[in-house]
Amino acid sequence: MASFVVIYTKIAELQALLNEKRNAGRSIGFVPTMGALHPGHVSLIEASRQECDLTVCSIFVNPTQFNDKADLERYPRTPEKDAEVLKKAGCDVLFMPGVTEIYPSEAKPVFDFGRLDKTLEGFYRPGHFNGMAQVVKRFFEIVVPDKAYFGSKDYQQMLIVKALVVQMHAPIRIVSCPIVRENDGLAMSSRNMLLNPEERKSASAIPAIMQKARQVAEQYGVVAAKQFINGEVARMKNTRLEYYEICDTETLEELGSLKNSGKNISLIALFIGKIRLIDNLVF
Repeated sequence: MASFVVIYTKIAELQALLNEKRNAGRSIGFVPTMGALHPGHVSLIEASRQECDLTVCSIFVNPTQFNDKADLERYPRTPEKDAEVLKKAGCDVLFMPGVTEIYPSEAKPVFDFGRLDKTLEGFYRPGHFNGMAQVVKRFFEIVVPDKAYFGSKDYQQMLIVKALVVQMHAPIRIVSCPIVRENDGLAMSSRNMLLNPEERKSASAIPAIMQKARQVAEQYGVVAAKQFINGEVARMKNTRLEYYEICDTETLEELGSLKNSGKNISLIALFIGKIRLIDNLVF
């Protein structure tokens, strides 16, 4: 267990340290986050520590990936608590830049990931993935990690980051880590802390209905699984389904029938009260 974590806010100071470590032959693992850290984030830190000599975590609430300003404003920010979490997790370096440090000019790149950034989250949150890619590209250029670690709860994001690395021609290996769940099965998310007790109870039903929908899909087909999800969510109080789709795990093509085992993933997004949650299940 580390007794401290070195905190940087300026790019030049961070890069001076990383260049020194890199020149000494040290491998660098990177975990980008928006803070409000939970055990899911800690699992990414632990994965990096197992595989890399130095682990860097960034905390930056990126304004360009929020298409809803209210969502940006209510996104939880707990920097002091986060630093303690990282200290206990054994993270070596915490990078907490300001907005002008990451975006010194108004010019920001526009990306094209084909179908990947236009379906599901891309359809319902226009501009989200372009903003996400902007900040991830910026961090990759600053940190220049050997490996970067992402949670598979944000499955579509992870696929797009892999596509971004290809476009950048960067020798960065993207490591997808398993979803970490609460005791009741709910996928860990920084947004969970914004749910009131009644909403939290409703949210805990999501993984169970997704498992049941999987069984329905395997027995009766994709259309029946969608009908099942729609019916279950309609019965949940103060809950609105945005989408539920069963897709190809590599292309996110929406499927009319299941493929061979391991090639299907169901993805869901719904609002419980004002809080938007996502989850997925590979089968």
